Amino acid sequence: MTPSDPSPLRIANCSGFYGDRLSAAREMVEGGPIDVLTGDWLAELTMLVLHKDRQRRPGGGFARTFVQQLEGVLGTCAERGVRIVSNAGGLNPQGAAEAVRALADRLGIPLRVATVTGDDLTGRLGELAATDEPLTNIDTGEPLAALGRPPITANAYLGGSGIAAALRSGADVVITGRVTDAALVVGPGMWRFGWDPGRAEDLDALAGAVAAGHVIECGCQATGGNYSFFQEVPDLANCGFPLTELHVDGSSVITKHPGTGGLVSVGTVTAQLLYEIGSPHYLNPDAGARFDTLRLIQESQDRVRIEGCLGTPAPRRLKVAVNADGGYRNTMTVSIAGLDVPAKAKLAEEALWARIPGGRASFERAEVDLLPGDPAQYAPSLLRITVLDPDKEKVGRAFSAAVVETALATFPGYHTVTRPSGASSYGIYWPASVPARLLTHQVELDGVVTEIPAAHCAPAAPAGLPQLPAPDPEGPDPFAGEPTVRLPIGSLIGARSGDKGGNANLGLWARSSQAYDWLDHHLTTERLRELLPETAQLHVERYRLPNLLAVNFVIHGLLGRGVAANTRHDPQAKSLGEQLRARLTDIPTALLA
Repeated sequence: MTPSDPSPLRIANCSGFYGDRLSAAREMVEGGPIDVLTGDWLAELTMLVLHKDRQRRPGGGFARTFVQQLEGVLGTCAERGVRIVSNAGGLNPQGAAEAVRALADRLGIPLRVATVTGDDLTGRLGELAATDEPLTNIDTGEPLAALGRPPITANAYLGGSGIAAALRSGADVVITGRVTDAALVVGPGMWRFGWDPGRAEDLDALAGAVAAGHVIECGCQATGGNYSFFQEVPDLANCGFPLTELHVDGSSVITKHPGTGGLVSVGTVTAQLLYEIGSPHYLNPDAGARFDTLRLIQESQDRVRIEGCLGTPAPRRLKVAVNADGGYRNTMTVSIAGLDVPAKAKLAEEALWARIPGGRASFERAEVDLLPGDPAQYAPSLLRITVLDPDKEKVGRAFSAAVVETALATFPGYHTVTRPSGASSYGIYWPASVPARLLTHQVELDGVVTEIPAAHCAPAAPAGLPQLPAPDPEGPDPFAGEPTVRLPIGSLIGARSGDKGGNANLGLWARSSQAYDWLDHHLTTERLRELLPETAQLHVERYRLPNLLAVNFVIHGLLGRGVAANTRHDPQAKSLGEQLRARLTDIPTALLA
């Protein structure tokens, strides 16, 4: 394999998050031929986890499971020339690189390990403020001063240029800090095929690589995991991880190794394309990708081709994930069975707050949720009480003990389903952006540091690029007046949802053009608010992707200050799509045949 080689580049994923299956690296290396082994270890929440790790452990701040996975495959990768690219460096890429070098030395494997940094802006916040970059919250418009706490991490999302440079220099392993998830595929593509974000003729190829990277970044979610129609997925318990065969024109084939469980279909790939996106114009540091233009083709069993994704010039500003210490939190959950559930919940609250000096108002925040049960199935309701405050003692045992103290002096059947516990710390997520021109990739290999600008010489936008589809359908509802039956919307429609900082995304897709026509006309923003009342007072954006037979909603503010500070039962909105699928609506009987 040489740079600019036009044959397909086989990139295999072995991790979708910090905590994913440890055996995946070995499965991907031994399951069939690959050229690059990659994996995604980072999320907004992970940066907080790594910050705590760095505080507790000298030399910490990187994903240690990455090194564990490499122990079983490093020798094979070296023998076969498989390059390894990962963002597992987190807050300490150099520490991760040292651990990998130590592992290679212990195994007797000659190895060149590169790091890509430049994303960490924590020490540059004063400098950025002096250049009139206030790190305004891109969701709320608030200046950073409104955070009210000093940031503990601040990391820009870099692209694939640093990865490509490290591979061109001969690195066997490339360990990065915060790069976009898709950059783990885009970077190797730039290295292999010579793509340049500054050349207009390469934008479509880069956009195609962004799409492929987005599909495989979450591991088994592309091969049948977390799939609405999971009962159609064979051997899901042994689901194989995905790989992409990336071509010189940016088209790709998503597949998995033979003999593994799971499924690669137009449906599973569509679901992952919709995951955690906003507008169909999906921006990445090296190019924008128009997800409303790409096409999915089922080539054969477990092989889906992605082609036709149009690209746009790289954005001038790059996203920055800022985290701050929020204080401490604690949650206790009370089970409520039988009759009079609302009255019992009210009594439980009154009894609790009476036991705490100052009551509910004594906490910085106190959130109470009543999760309904199903009396017909003898399933109780759950009363979740969460308190948050800078005072660790107040929200610790003092709070959880007060919940327990009321047990014999409140409603019949009272019992908790959580044990009394101490407080845990939580973080606040703050999404911002900075000009790309202020950032550089710092590539270190064999003690030599090379700087690669993060800003690209932007080519002109491609001529004739179509406008994004209007948020609402045009023309009359083709099913108006047709006979209907009241059923869960999930009888017909698939969904995938997730977190976008303080916002949630909810993507829905149909499996036929007729069902899409109904979905497009039926599931308006107003009807979404009816089906999901928690969205009624929130700003909701609606996007259409007719090429994917899909619509995507972005629900602003549903998750507050991000996953770590959110008190919802599902703080990452992972189940929001399935909640919607369970809601009843009127479905044309003609679509159910």
